[in-house]
Amino acid sequence: MKAAIQAVEFNHQVQQLLAACDLPTEDLLLPVTARRLFGCQLDGRLAGLVGVEIHGPDALLRSLAVADSARGKALGAALLAYAEQYAAAQGVQTIYLLTTTAETFFAQRGYSLAQRVAAPAAIAATQQFSGLCPAAAAFMLKRLNQPAG
Repeated sequence: MKAAIQAVEFNHQVQQLLAACDLPTEDLLLPVTARRLFGCQLDGRLAGLVGVEIHGPDALLRSLAVADSARGKALGAALLAYAEQYAAAQGVQTIYLLTTTAETFFAQRGYSLAQRVAAPAAIAATQQFSGLCPAAAAFMLKRLNQPAG
């Protein structure tokens, strides 16, 4: 069964899924006009979620979460691909993320480690970057919209 991915608003189901995956939610209550959340449901329940915060040519991927009951169905990969396509369509050139648990997952999908000090100012200014994610979190990036050559 293929789940449709669509825009979602921050709500109780989103908060529960993120909490179950040990992901921060504190800053999601704050209005950020460039943030979009995308999710999908299985059997009437939120099964997966991903967020993208766009900051000009850069974006912060955040809140990639899959419910325990939906794991092993490639939902995380589908959500990631959807978020990347959305970001690319908005003109994003580089997408960044912080992770404490999924470095291998992202590396297998084209992300590479980067130095936190090299983060663009807009990314470094996000609450997730500056305080919510621990300093030990892996900082990764992926270039989008690369010209052929």
